[in-house]
Amino acid sequence: MGIIDEIDLTDLDVFAERMPHEWFDALRRDHPVWQHPATETEPEPFWVVSSYEHITEVHRAGTLYSHQTGPGREGAGGIALNDIEPGRGPGLQMVMTDPPQHTRYRKLVNTGFTPRMIRRLEDVMRTRTDVILDRVCEAGEADFVTQVSAELPLMAIAEILGVPEADRNLLFDWSNRTIGGSDPEFSSDPDEPGGEYEKAVIEMAMYAHDLTERKRAEPADDVWTRLTEARVTLDDGTVAELTDIERDLFFTLLIVAGNETTRNAISLGMLAFFDHPDQWQRVRDRGMDEAAVDEVLRHTSPVNYFRRTATADTELGGQKIGAGDKVTLWYPSGNRDENVYDDPHRLDLDRTPNHHMAFGAGGAHFCLGASLARLEIEVIFEGLAERLPDLAATGPADRLRMNLVNGIKHLPVAFTPSAPVLAA
Repeated sequence: MGIIDEIDLTDLDVFAERMPHEWFDALRRDHPVWQHPATETEPEPFWVVSSYEHITEVHRAGTLYSHQTGPGREGAGGIALNDIEPGRGPGLQMVMTDPPQHTRYRKLVNTGFTPRMIRRLEDVMRTRTDVILDRVCEAGEADFVTQVSAELPLMAIAEILGVPEADRNLLFDWSNRTIGGSDPEFSSDPDEPGGEYEKAVIEMAMYAHDLTERKRAEPADDVWTRLTEARVTLDDGTVAELTDIERDLFFTLLIVAGNETTRNAISLGMLAFFDHPDQWQRVRDRGMDEAAVDEVLRHTSPVNYFRRTATADTELGGQKIGAGDKVTLWYPSGNRDENVYDDPHRLDLDRTPNHHMAFGAGGAHFCLGASLARLEIEVIFEGLAERLPDLAATGPADRLRMNLVNGIKHLPVAFTPSAPVLAA
């Protein structure tokens, strides 16, 4: 029995134990476009695309591979392996729409997430980092995930959206329950993750609706106020604005994508620094430049896969893909492709060029929050290197039981205690 015969990417217990890079090494070498057999939890075969070349090809193929749905699915689809029913995401949430609808959506929400807008937050993010580290620095130990890496993305999203500080824990809870519905820590019924996901999405949408009403009554200098009144003129001259349900679902996307992915990039990045102490010394000596941030993103690849649905019969990597087939793109594999990167499993902060696919692999759906994520990674690691330079793990990482994202729930660490730097 060969390694290919062992592969089961629907087995969540595998991902709770490790990221199975050895499976992807084998797939890239022998079967870069491979049809995964049906399993008990996924009764339909699906395609696994593991090479940098072919992931990029799918991303640049436009609507040939839909984010939304495909033939025979009656409007169901989306970006997860299991179909999401129409009206619950596909065709409504930005990440589950295709052009031209996606183009309209993107134009409406783009203004709050330009690199220039995000850089305005740099001083705020550095102060927030000091607030986070002040809370743990005297103790000499912490849960790195819940007390450090989760905090800055939460603060950033709350700051950008104008969510009150008192509601930040709501964002943390919703994010955990949406992504962690298959993990017993976050769900009372991990074998039925859809129920927890549905409840969390409904709660977020209700909150978003209320937040919209508040911002209309009392406008502020934040992204959510802009989105309550956003209008753009499209190429055909029509004026577009967000519907209430589009706005509510965009809030759920921001809370989950803007929090969970960066949290895991920081957590997994710290683990990588523990394994590569010479690279941590580089951060201590030189800080986090653009190359260093990109390498952390490449090495951690916090999104494991996104799914597409073929809209027509086609061919990819010599394999015949049928209209309506599920096609999954595995970004951690593309980011460790030996044909693109030398010594790909090594963390090398001086690696250039580094056209990683942690934010996607080109095309219309490049990550809207890329500039924000880069800034958060830069400031948190610079803050840690300056204030907690001897940070070390005191136990194993506790991984998330989930295959959509590469997640860490807990990571015990210790460091030399120090005094807070901000005035009380």
